[in-house]
Amino acid sequence: MKKTLIIGASNNPDRYAYKAAQRLLYYGHEIELLGIRPDVVFEKTIDTERIQYKGLDTVTLYIGPQRQTDYYDYVLSLKPKRVIFNPGTENEEFEKLLTTNGIEAEEACTLVLLGTGQY
Repeated sequence: MKKTLIIGASNNPDRYAYKAAQRLLYYGHEIELLGIRPDVVFEKTIDTERIQYKGLDTVTLYIGPQRQTDYYDYVLSLKPKRVIFNPGTENEEFEKLLTTNGIEAEEACTLVLLGTGQY
């Protein structure tokens, strides 16, 4: 199973980040949540501080490109194997930075990847 950090986590069931957290847990993946507002969803805390999570396989983004620049160094410091840019989060600059540092950058939908067995 792939430990995954969701950046842009939300407690709102209508948000895709919430649905991704739910689906990742359903498929047996461990999750960490990072968002703007502290809360608890699926018995997991939505952290508001940038914690140095250990053992991450994947970071999946649910924040727009205009907000991502504040996260460049942080995501690089986590050393995940890959970063998923969900629809609407595509960012050529960040993707190049990741690949230059040996991290796979994937433009995809986490929900689709899970649903089709490609996660």
